[in-house]
Amino acid sequence: MTAENRADVRADVLARLPLRDDLRDSTPYGAPQLDVPVRLNTNENSYDVPDEVIAAIVDAVRQQAKHLNRYPDREFTALREDLAAYLGHDLQADQLWAGNGSNEVLQQVLQAFGGPGRTALGFTPSYAMYPKISLTTGTAWVDGLRGRPEVAAGGPGSFDLDIDRTVEQIRRLEPEITFLCSPNNPTGTALSLDVVVAAYEATDGIVVVDEAYVEFARSGTPSALSLLPGRERLIVSRTMSKAFALAGARVGYLAADPAISDALRLVRLPYHLSSLTQAAARAALWHSDVLLDTVELIKAQRDRIVEALLELGLAPAASDANFVLFGGLGDEKAIWRSLLSRGVLIRDSGLPGYLRVTAGTEAETTRFLDALADSLLDDPTP
Repeated sequence: MTAENRADVRADVLARLPLRDDLRDSTPYGAPQLDVPVRLNTNENSYDVPDEVIAAIVDAVRQQAKHLNRYPDREFTALREDLAAYLGHDLQADQLWAGNGSNEVLQQVLQAFGGPGRTALGFTPSYAMYPKISLTTGTAWVDGLRGRPEVAAGGPGSFDLDIDRTVEQIRRLEPEITFLCSPNNPTGTALSLDVVVAAYEATDGIVVVDEAYVEFARSGTPSALSLLPGRERLIVSRTMSKAFALAGARVGYLAADPAISDALRLVRLPYHLSSLTQAAARAALWHSDVLLDTVELIKAQRDRIVEALLELGLAPAASDANFVLFGGLGDEKAIWRSLLSRGVLIRDSGLPGYLRVTAGTEAETTRFLDALADSLLDDPTP
């Protein structure tokens, strides 16, 4: 049986299974995982974990391995203490919560505060997993609008969140959960704290500020962590996948009022964070200074990409992340295919005329820029 026939058989079986009706027309999330020389499509940290951090992680995991006959610390207390110390802002361990990647943490938030008859609001374009996770938890998803009404799509400022427009949508839709992504994925744009405060004051629901890329923000960019005191419905989520180069370890976390963690305990699976994951994350946090050394290198390549794209006549969005969204492309899918044929994989985020590229090593950035210049010669029409 050919692979195509096997896929048809599986599709027929799936059609007969008692799958939830709201999942039948959905597709799984996933970026292409292709074996190419330069992979700049999933915003991973291109730098390998340093040897001294590897040694610390291996030693920490080894110490836990002999106790794998026992369940892990259900409250991951030591990890929460280390996370609080890393974040600062006078945070206490009971204000931290962690999971297997920030996606699991966000899923738990939706399980606790969303669900049937409830609504989650995000502002498109933004992280594609927000609506996916909302769907799986039975939460209605609403695509909010970015920018000011008078700004044309794709023009300067079209990816910003205008305070008045944001507040109007929140008040009108009355969502139980509002997602604010800063720096935003896929645009790379960061939010001012004024937007976060206005959004929080406009709702009685939960407000999640997703700061997965905040370590890459330009100097002076504020964190919503400073807004947590006195705001019991505010959540700031983060990850160790990007700046910490631990995408394969799957560690995400949030900071919030301690009562938020109490709510998440009602929906989390028992012992959801393995002892090996806790050990690896703690070892990485103990060496945060070493791991974060690559952040400045990545930021330099990000800024280099922005400058080079402008010289090529393209329109990069202002980025506070480890990636750059750029427009001005006549046929973004043709450019994407052309880059792939040259051994460079970047991301088509579904925005007409735009592509997104991760800032990698200096060599990877050079390879991308050279390949892009050649691809534009093949298809120069803006």
